[in-house]
Amino acid sequence: MPRARSTRRWLVAAVSTVLAVTLGAGALAVPASAAPVAGTAAVTADADVAPFAFPRGHTLVDAGVKGFLTQSADGSIRRFAWYGQDSGSGYDGYYTRLRSTRTDDYLVLVGHYQVTVRDLTTMSSFQVPLDGTTEYIGSAANAVFTTRGTVLREHTAEGGTVTVTGLPAGATNFVLLPATPGEARVHFAADGLGKWGTIDLATGAFKEVVLAPEVPKDAVVKAVSETHIALAKDTDGSQPTIFLVDRSTGAVQRIPVESTWGDHFQVGLVGGWVVYGETGGLYYGPGPLYALTAYNPVTHAKVKLLDHLTSTAAAPDGSLYVRGGSLTQGEGMYRITATGNDTPAVTLVATTGEPTALTITGDDVPATVDLDKNAGHTKFTWNLSRTGAEVTLTVRHTRTGQTQTLYDYPQSKASTTFDWQGEYNGDYTWKLTARPLNGLGPTATATGGFRAVRTPKPHDFDDNGAPDVLLRDGSGRLWRADTAYSTQLQARPRQQIGTGWQIYDRIEATGDLAGSTVGDLVARDTAGVLWLYQGNGRGGFGTRTKIGAGWNAYTQLAGGSDLTGDGRADLVATDKAGDLYLYKGTGGATAPFAPRKKIGYGWGTYNQLTAVGDIAGGPAGDLVARDAAGVLWLYLGKGDGTFAARTRIGGGWNTYQHLVGVGDANRDGRPDLVGFGPQREDYLYRGTGDWEAPFLGRELAGLTIAIGGGPYNSIA
Repeated sequence: MPRARSTRRWLVAAVSTVLAVTLGAGALAVPASAAPVAGTAAVTADADVAPFAFPRGHTLVDAGVKGFLTQSADGSIRRFAWYGQDSGSGYDGYYTRLRSTRTDDYLVLVGHYQVTVRDLTTMSSFQVPLDGTTEYIGSAANAVFTTRGTVLREHTAEGGTVTVTGLPAGATNFVLLPATPGEARVHFAADGLGKWGTIDLATGAFKEVVLAPEVPKDAVVKAVSETHIALAKDTDGSQPTIFLVDRSTGAVQRIPVESTWGDHFQVGLVGGWVVYGETGGLYYGPGPLYALTAYNPVTHAKVKLLDHLTSTAAAPDGSLYVRGGSLTQGEGMYRITATGNDTPAVTLVATTGEPTALTITGDDVPATVDLDKNAGHTKFTWNLSRTGAEVTLTVRHTRTGQTQTLYDYPQSKASTTFDWQGEYNGDYTWKLTARPLNGLGPTATATGGFRAVRTPKPHDFDDNGAPDVLLRDGSGRLWRADTAYSTQLQARPRQQIGTGWQIYDRIEATGDLAGSTVGDLVARDTAGVLWLYQGNGRGGFGTRTKIGAGWNAYTQLAGGSDLTGDGRADLVATDKAGDLYLYKGTGGATAPFAPRKKIGYGWGTYNQLTAVGDIAGGPAGDLVARDAAGVLWLYLGKGDGTFAARTRIGGGWNTYQHLVGVGDANRDGRPDLVGFGPQREDYLYRGTGDWEAPFLGRELAGLTIAIGGGPYNSIA
C-alpha cells in the first residue's frame, strides 16, 4: 500500500454525531462571564480564484485536497464541489463522506450490502461487500474499515484487505474516523473501559493513545494532527476547557474558553493555532463562542476569524474549511490556512450570495390602502434576509402626526407581517427597523410611505373612519364626540367645536355635501336662513357659507343619505303642509343643492325624520320616520329620489328625544341608528341590510354618559 507519511502538520476536525453519542459528549453550559476576543482577522477572497456559487441551505460535511462535500438542510442532496481547478463545478450524488489522501479525493457511499469508494481523480470505484457477519465501522483516506466478529480489517483498492494488528484482545464497539492523511482514529471498548488510538494506514498497525492524568477521562476528542491532539470538556458545569496535548511529549496545556450554549462546540488545529467556535450563531446569540476564534497557545493571542459558523471540516493540507459568515464578505464557504506564527488567513472560497448581516430585502406595502376593506385592517409584510430579529414598525400619519408603533419577533420564517389598522385618510410614512437578536451587524432600516383612502362617512368629521356625534348644550356650545366600538358603542372624550350655536334652531349632519372627503353639516338660524359648515377633516368646520333663505318653511330636515344613487349626499325636508321635498346634492360648496323637487305628501304625521344610509339592502339610501304614536317606519330608497311603500319597523320609539343615523358604528359594513333618551341613556340599533327587519335588537351604548356635560338640546 504505497501511501507515504509526512512530517507536515495536518488537521482533521473530528466532529461526529456517532462519536459524540458513543463517547457520551454532554452539553456545555453558560458561564457568568466570558473573555473578550482580542482582535479580528481580515477576511479576503482568493486572488487567483474568484468565489463561486454555493447552494443556500447546504452545510459542510467533509473537506478534501481539491474540494469539499456538502449536503442540503434535509440531507436529501449531497454535492462535491471542486475548488481551484474547476471552481463552481460539482459532482452530485448521495455519498456518505469525503475522504482524502495527500493528493486525491474519494467519495464514500455506505449502502446496505456494500461500501463504494469513488476515486474523483480517475472516476474509478471499488466496492467492499457487506453481509450479516461484516459490518462497516468507518473510513479514512482511501481506506474502508469493517469488522467481522472482533477482527478489524482495512480495505483499499491498491492493497486489498488486511487485518489491523496490535489491538487489545476482545476489543469491541469500534468507531473509526480520519485522523491525519496517514492515520485513522479508532475508539473502542476493551476490558470494560473506553479506549482509543491510531491506525497507521500504510501498515495497518494500531497504536493506543494514553493521555496524561490531568486530561479528564470523559474529555471528547475534537481534533488530531500529527503533532497535537485537542480535546474538550465542560469542566465545571459552566465553562468548557480545551486540553491541547503534545503527541511527542505528552505535555498538556489547558485552554479555558468562553461560555457555550450547547454541545455543538467545534475545535480544530491550524498551524500553531487552536481554532474553535459554537455553531448556531446565525440564529441564536449573542455569545462569545458563536464567533470562530483562533487561539495561539504560545502567545495566548486570541483573534476572531469569522462572525459565526454552522459546520467545519479539516482538509489534508492542514487547512480548515468552515461554512459560516462574515459581516464583510457574507455567507459561504471559508478556508482557514496557516501562515507560520501569524494569524491564520481567512479566504472566501464559495458564496451563497446571502449577507451575514440582517437585511430587509423587500416589502409588499401597497401604494394605496383602502380603509373601507376589512374594517380598516391591512396586512403589511417585509422580507428579511433571515430569521431571529426584533422588528419595530412605526407608522405616522403625515397631517395629524398620529403615530403607531408595532412589534414582531419572527422566528420561524424570514419575514415579518403586521396587521395595521388605519384611521385617517391621507398620506402616511413608515419606518421598519430589524435588530438582529444574534448581535451580528447593525440594525437594518427601511422607510417608505403609502396613501390611505376611504369613501366619505356621513358622521366622520375628524377623518378617522369612526362616527362622530355632534351635541349642543344649553349655553350654545357645540361639541364633537368621537366614537369607538369593541363590545359596545362608546364615546371618546368630547371636544368643543365652538360657541354661539344657540342662534340655530336646527343642526343637521349631512355627510359630504361640498365634495371633500369628510362630513359637513347644515344649520338653520331663527330667521330661516340655511348655512353650510364644511368639515375640515380635523374634527371642526370652516367658515359658514349661506345656502339660502326661507328654510323656516320646513318642520323637518334630514340629510346624509344618497337617495338618487349618484354617490352624493342629499337632503329631504317636510313643510308645514306635510309635503316632502328632495334637495339633490351637487357636490359644490357654493351651491350644494339642486332646486327642490316634491317627492311626497302626508309626511306631516311624522315628528322625526332620520337619514340612515342604505340600511335595507336597496339600490340607494333610506329614511326612517317616527309618527306621533311612536311607531318607526322604513322608507326604502329606490335610487331615483323616491321611496317604496313604507314598512313598519316597530313601536315605542317615542322614548327617544333624538334619533341619529350615525353611519357604520361597529364597522361591519352596514349603517346603524342610535337613539338618545331624556335620562342620558342611549342605545345602538345595528343595521342588518334586510328591509323586512332592518335593525337588530337594541344594545346599550355608553355615549352621553361617557361624554359628560349636558343636558344637550340638539344631537346630530
